[in-house]
Amino acid sequence: MNSKLTLPFQVASQEKLAELGISKIDYLDQSRLHSLPAMRLEQAKKAALAFREKMLTDDQHVVFYRSIDLIRAPYPTKYGLLNANKSLSPFIHILNRLFVIQYKTSAGIKTLLFSPSDIDANVETPFYKRLTTMAGPLSPLVNAFLAPIENRVEDALKLCGIAPEDVDYISYDHLHTQDIRKWLGAEGAKGYFPNAKLLVMKKEWDSTTGLLPQQQEWYCPDGIQGVANDRVILLDGSVKLGQGIALVHTPGHTEGNHSLVAYTDEGLLVSSENGISSDSYSPLESKIPGVREYAKETGMEVILNGNTLENSIDQYISMVMEKTIAGPSKRNPAFYNCVPSSDLTHYWGFPGLRPTFSFGPLSFGEAVTEK
Repeated sequence: MNSKLTLPFQVASQEKLAELGISKIDYLDQSRLHSLPAMRLEQAKKAALAFREKMLTDDQHVVFYRSIDLIRAPYPTKYGLLNANKSLSPFIHILNRLFVIQYKTSAGIKTLLFSPSDIDANVETPFYKRLTTMAGPLSPLVNAFLAPIENRVEDALKLCGIAPEDVDYISYDHLHTQDIRKWLGAEGAKGYFPNAKLLVMKKEWDSTTGLLPQQQEWYCPDGIQGVANDRVILLDGSVKLGQGIALVHTPGHTEGNHSLVAYTDEGLLVSSENGISSDSYSPLESKIPGVREYAKETGMEVILNGNTLENSIDQYISMVMEKTIAGPSKRNPAFYNCVPSSDLTHYWGFPGLRPTFSFGPLSFGEAVTEK
């Protein structure tokens, strides 16, 4: 991202959100204002539990939910399983997924793409740029091994039978590695999704315009440059998008991080990159070397994904909120309904390290192809 970029973007008004069928969830954010971290955690848990019960009682399931594998990528173990791993491997393999969700609103059925990564543009992220060029002339072969592509976003939409012009919103839990110009257009171009708008926290959008060195490693240069004002909806906190779906502000990994909450046949599924595995939210149940021992020794309820560590206390509270909202998995009650947007997966190229439990691809309902 360009640190010299200045953008006259404003937070969406309540009137504008209401037109779109979006409402604020102020009590979730206000629960985190206490000066004592322990009290913030306690109050955040209570608010998260109240939100969970309200959604399960008052809401309907989303119309359609599907997660689709995009690309695998190497990721430093020391970041993904912060302080908790004893594996000898310096890298783990994470699988980036796209989530396609359709849901009812007062303005009709809407389609959201959560985490639509532009695979080709995102390799310009400084950390991955170095990683993908370090092998010199052999880099293309090495990269095909290290980062195999499963699907592109365009392929994923075709699998769902959804046309690009029918996408209403795109969103990311945060903007690490993301270049959104292909989707929304820039410098006057319409983009691949001609009618879509980006839903993003103002703190996240603002961060991209004034990055510090440890942040610059993970943001794609110029990834938001030239995107038109009317293609972006800035949020200043948690919101309900429609029936059975919300974006909850979960700061820490980045200041503007948010998590997707979707009500499905398996309950409330919560997705972000605060944690990179089901093990991250149930460390005492983990069979990954070192994770269970670390949680027992320290009392940690969660294991942070810590590549930038913008605010580890906030991230810890956010992850506890996430698993409180999600609740236990029906598939394995020892783990939570937390489905990471970039998920630790077993890969033959990195033997010996695998998650204890994983959801894999998920699909609920039928896509609405004509709205």
